Amino acid sequence: MRARDNVADANDLQKHTSGDTISVATTMLGMLADPTRLRLLAALVPGERDVTALTGVAGAARPAVSQHLGKLRLAGLVRVRREGRRQVYELAGPHVARLVTEVLRAAAGR
Repeated sequence: MRARDNVADANDLQKHTSGDTISVATTMLGMLADPTRLRLLAALVPGERDVTALTGVAGAARPAVSQHLGKLRLAGLVRVRREGRRQVYELAGPHVARLVTEVLRAAAGR
């Protein structure tokens, strides 16, 4: 893969600037604006985790973590599956991992 393959040019971006796409992107970015949700997403970058593990990472009460995870799921940023009585969460795809990683890198390099 060439380095240029990961860089969107102006033509690529123009394809993705319809009203619906911009609206969805704004919602996704809004989900990253909450510290608890960003911590949860960052904790999922290495792989899936259950709610108990995510509660420890977030430093918040389980009901609050569950609400945040529900919002992230509705925004299309995470997926959930049941494993017995546990709910296991994972990022919705590698694009979400890249988004979270890049926003954290940008913040660290400010």
